[in-house]
Amino acid sequence: MNKTLGTTLLISGTMIGAGMLAMPLTSAGIGFLFTIILLIALWVFLTYSALLFVEAYQTIESDAGIGSLTAQYFGRMGRVVSTTVLMVFLYALLSAYVTGGGNIFASFLPDTDLGISKEAISAIVFTLVFGFFIVKGTKSVDLVNRLLFFTMLGALVLVLLVMSPEITFDNLGAMPIDNALLISATPVFFTAFGFHGSIPSLNNYLNGNYKALRFAIIVGSMTTLICYILWQLSTHGVLGQHLFLEMLRKDPTLNGLINACYELTGSEILSGVVKTFSVLALITSFLGVALGLFECIDDLLRGAFNLNVGRSSLGVLTFLPPILFALFFPKGFILALSYAGQMFAFYAVVLPAVLVYKVRQQHPNLPYRVWGGNAVLIISIIFGMLISIIPSLIQAGILPEVVG
Repeated sequence: MNKTLGTTLLISGTMIGAGMLAMPLTSAGIGFLFTIILLIALWVFLTYSALLFVEAYQTIESDAGIGSLTAQYFGRMGRVVSTTVLMVFLYALLSAYVTGGGNIFASFLPDTDLGISKEAISAIVFTLVFGFFIVKGTKSVDLVNRLLFFTMLGALVLVLLVMSPEITFDNLGAMPIDNALLISATPVFFTAFGFHGSIPSLNNYLNGNYKALRFAIIVGSMTTLICYILWQLSTHGVLGQHLFLEMLRKDPTLNGLINACYELTGSEILSGVVKTFSVLALITSFLGVALGLFECIDDLLRGAFNLNVGRSSLGVLTFLPPILFALFFPKGFILALSYAGQMFAFYAVVLPAVLVYKVRQQHPNLPYRVWGGNAVLIISIIFGMLISIIPSLIQAGILPEVVG
């Protein structure tokens, strides 16, 4: 039960990233009601796709990574495709978090004359400090994540308490200014429920206990959904839609949101707590993503090359590329996230659906089977592919742009 709780918090902590705070900017033109409908629909969809991984992992050893799982059903090419997609996805996310962490912690450092920027120093220190827990093992990640997660929830509660007296039902009743924004915002909220890259390492941590993993996924993702809804309730309820859109024109960033909330509430505490929450959310997401990448590289070396590499060497392979990215692209937070988003739809939706289709053909009597037959698998694949092309439609001018 202790490991199950830790896994649940790791799942939730991976999803509740700093991007959660900017969610209201993305949904400004949609309105509270339709934002909640969109969040719930995507939560159901991505929880379903995560549970497909649970079904598939019943058929292989608990310490197997995604490459070994796909190789079992699709051969060497399956390993190559799935591992490549997952590694690009996780490396892009980790690069974004290292860059973001460097930018945040740089504000606490004095300027230097060492020929290296304080953002670079901060990114390196940030990675070394929190990367240490990854190299040490999943148990250490679990322990530090619990401390950070509950502190982060406390910060969120404080934010909600400060903002809640200013909520009005008129603001919550705002309707979409453009119905097409519901489609445009879907990819942004879609990635907000992304923890799927960590599932192999969490399955290993739970020793292949599919019941515990299923519980952790459902409860962890539901905890995240509740946090998202409460945050949207507070921000949409405090900031009217017209004020939202005016704020976007002036400063379409997290700082703009914080400043607008401060103007309405007059609370300096709010600004400090939101920044604290941002730091904690960034770290918990970093831990979850780094753990998934670490285990993915280990599985690749053991399964494809029959190499047993030490944890320190795995740590270098895991963290050196993101550090180099942060050094050469110090402002590359959004650039890295854009590449991550393109990979996520395939890995989190298409891959588990195709895997489970093969699993059910070869293992028709598994103890646990996700609800729905092949028709639901096909629908999920189509839906995932449609979401993946929305950014291209936005760039082509067919769909309106959103912030986020």
